[in-house]
Amino acid sequence: MGISEAVRISIVIPTVANALLAALWVMSVFAGWGTKAFCSDAGCAARMNEVALVSGLFAAVAVCCTAAAWLPPAARRDDRRLMALTGAAAAAWTAAVGTVFAGGMIVR
Repeated sequence: MGISEAVRISIVIPTVANALLAALWVMSVFAGWGTKAFCSDAGCAARMNEVALVSGLFAAVAVCCTAAAWLPPAARRDDRRLMALTGAAAAAWTAAVGTVFAGGMIVR
């Protein structure tokens, strides 16, 4: 295999990464992991809800990218488009989880 040949990555890897990041975000926001990790009083918990709302914007982008990657049959057949959308979803999930973490450190 020459240097100019691309290395093919299985779509399973970014899909599992997206699922794990989504699960981490859901547990941090809806199960209260973020609040328990960063807050000890009610005022902090209220501010943490605002952080969760902001991170929800990134999560919404991630969900839309994932849906655009997997729902239309044409997108699933085009490897470049599928990988680009799945990669964008992974970046958005990372931003959502990072927002919860950074916001939690700030509101602490």
